[in-house]
Amino acid sequence: MHVLLIEDDDLVASGIQAGLESHDFVVDQASTFVEARMAMASVSSDVAILDLGLPDGDGMGLLKEWRSSGVITPILILTARDAVCDRVAGLQGGADDYLLKPFDLDELVARLHALIRRAAGRARPLVEHGPLCFDPLAREVTVAGHHVPLQRREVTLLEAFLQSPRTILTVDHLKDQLYGLSEDVESNALNVHIFHLRRKLGKGIIETVRGLGFRLGSPDSVELRRNTVGTDG
Repeated sequence: MHVLLIEDDDLVASGIQAGLESHDFVVDQASTFVEARMAMASVSSDVAILDLGLPDGDGMGLLKEWRSSGVITPILILTARDAVCDRVAGLQGGADDYLLKPFDLDELVARLHALIRRAAGRARPLVEHGPLCFDPLAREVTVAGHHVPLQRREVTLLEAFLQSPRTILTVDHLKDQLYGLSEDVESNALNVHIFHLRRKLGKGIIETVRGLGFRLGSPDSVELRRNTVGTDG
C-alpha cells in the first residue's frame, strides 16, 4: 500500500517512514504545501498522512483544496494541535481521521489499515477471495488454510489487486504501489512479480487486459500450488 506522508520535520518524517516501511507500506514524503500538491497529482496513494503546520501554507487549506477538487484519497491528520475545535475543524474539513502527536506507531498503522479497509468497502480486517485469505496486518496469505510464502513486494502487489477486485489497474498504478516515486524500476520488474504470483497462486489469479493493464482473476481461479507451500518463495 502506498502512503503519501506530508511532514516538514525531516527527523519526524524519517522516523515515520522507517516505521511504516517496516510494516510493508511504500512511503513517499512531501515537506511543503507545493510538494504535497504535486505528489498527490503524480502518484496513486492509498492514504495520505497530513501535518497541518507546513512552511508554505496551512495543511487545512490543502485538505480543503483536495476535497473541493474531488480527491477522495483517505486522509489522516497527524498533528500536535490538540484543541477540540482543531479536531472538529479537521474532520469537518474532509479528514477521515485525526491523530495527535506524540503517537504510537502501532496505533498509526492500525488506523491506516482501517482507513484503507473502509475505503475499499470492507467491514472485516481479513480479505477473502475464494479459498484465498489475506491478513493485511500480519502480511500473511493462506489458500484453503495452507500458508503460502510470498516475498514482500509480491504481498504488496497481491494486496493492490485485492483492494480493487473489479478494477483494471494500470501498469503505472501498480508501479506506484510497489515503488512510489523514489526508485528506479527495471522495465520488466512488474511482470516478474506477476509471474511469481501466478506461479504460487494459479495462473488465473491475475488477468492481463491487453492495452489497459491487469485485474484480479475470479475467486475460482485461485489454486493451491503445493510446490510452493513451505518454501521461502
